[in-house]
Amino acid sequence: MYKDGQLYVAHCAEGPIHIIGKMANRHGLIAGATGTGKTVTLQVLAETFSQAGVPCFMADMKGDLSGISQRGGVSKFIEKRCAEWGVDSIALTFEGCPVRFFDVYGEQGHPMRTTVEKMGAMLLARLLDLNDTQTSILTLTFRIAKDEQLPLVDMKDLRLMLDYVAKNASRYATSYGNISAASVGAIQRALLALAEQGGERFFGEPAFDVYDLLQTEGGRGVMNILAADKLMLQPKLYSTFLMWLLTEIYDKMPEIGDMELPKMVFFFDEAHMLFKDTSKALTDKIEQIVRLIRSKGIGIYFISQSPSDLPENILGQCGNRVQHALRAFTPKDQAAVKSAAQTFRPNPAFETEREILELGTGEALVSFLDEKGAPSVVQKAKILFPLSQIGTITSEQRSAINASSRISGKYDTPVNRESAFELIMKQRQEAEKQAAEAAERAAAEKEKARRQKEEERQNKRSSGKKRSGSGKGLLATVLGTAVTYFAKTIATQLARSLTKKNKRK
Repeated sequence: MYKDGQLYVAHCAEGPIHIIGKMANRHGLIAGATGTGKTVTLQVLAETFSQAGVPCFMADMKGDLSGISQRGGVSKFIEKRCAEWGVDSIALTFEGCPVRFFDVYGEQGHPMRTTVEKMGAMLLARLLDLNDTQTSILTLTFRIAKDEQLPLVDMKDLRLMLDYVAKNASRYATSYGNISAASVGAIQRALLALAEQGGERFFGEPAFDVYDLLQTEGGRGVMNILAADKLMLQPKLYSTFLMWLLTEIYDKMPEIGDMELPKMVFFFDEAHMLFKDTSKALTDKIEQIVRLIRSKGIGIYFISQSPSDLPENILGQCGNRVQHALRAFTPKDQAAVKSAAQTFRPNPAFETEREILELGTGEALVSFLDEKGAPSVVQKAKILFPLSQIGTITSEQRSAINASSRISGKYDTPVNRESAFELIMKQRQEAEKQAAEAAERAAAEKEKARRQKEEERQNKRSSGKKRSGSGKGLLATVLGTAVTYFAKTIATQLARSLTKKNKRK
């Protein structure tokens, strides 16, 4: 509850407990076993920030947080709490918060997508669970795409780009290093597996603009709620998506230092998923963002079962703590309780470790940063009740909110612009066209040469026949002349012989 300029979120024996606005961007942790009240605490905090004009982003695992969009009401539980705290329940103003629903799959809210190149090789490698060698191949593929101005927008761009790089491996070996066909094949298989999980819907355009999260309506911060019930079934996709979103916010927001109130608060539910099976390089990257993003007015609140779910360096960044009950059934659980107790500034009035085990639902150990940024003494407190509805809303209510949203239609229709896939296909088509034209020219030249040879053969044959015919004619002439000569000679001799005979008679 935001009242008199105070972020009032809990009540202890000594009175109200507030988060100091200037310290709200110093991050926080909401921890506790299942069923101890973490979700309601998240809703109270988010609602309080909204009342103060601070937009928030949160993932809704079961649809429970959608109720923050509707007006709440008095219940027996609320009347009991009001009596304990001396609050007039009749004077309470129950109201919902302005809400925008989002969904990576585009089913329960506005689509949230990004491009492959904006996701980056490191986060994508984690999403695909690649080893070091495969990650290096993916990284150089991104670099080649950038150098050759081949935009990587969606998964078909990346798949074809990997194929393109593999087929031209010898060309890139000197400048970029060796490219293993086996590693490329492994990446391709991982991409197919991601596509089967619905990951293809996450990559594309129009890419989501994080400035759409930093909105207010009627002076109240908009609650940006991501439908995560389906996304939760793919833990890698869920955690990588939220890590991308956090990175995008960090990269785009200007440095503003500490403000009277945060510019935005980011709630990271099931935070342990972010750090499970995460490489040291990526963990270091997360730690860097968590450490530096507060200077941009962004507060991050992790929600998890135990503080031990977070790496120590990141846990140390969480100055505002709400610890619900933990269970200690095993030695590992007992160690987690002891570790959680040690993160608080002790209160002489009670033993922190014991209280963690005995807290009831809705109760918590609370410690927020003071004006100087130092942790306050831990207090046993009861979390306030939300003024909005607790629990899910109907599909009709959700549809109505989506339809009336200021960004309705902005991201709903995918855009398929010319990118790596189209450009590479165009190159291939041009190469195939040139090859076909070259083949046609070669075939034409070959046919021309064949015809020339055929003509030469025909000419030779014709010339040979002419020479042969001329020789026979000369012989005939000579023979004819000789026959005529001999005939005349014989005729002359016969004539002389006949003349001589006549004279004798």
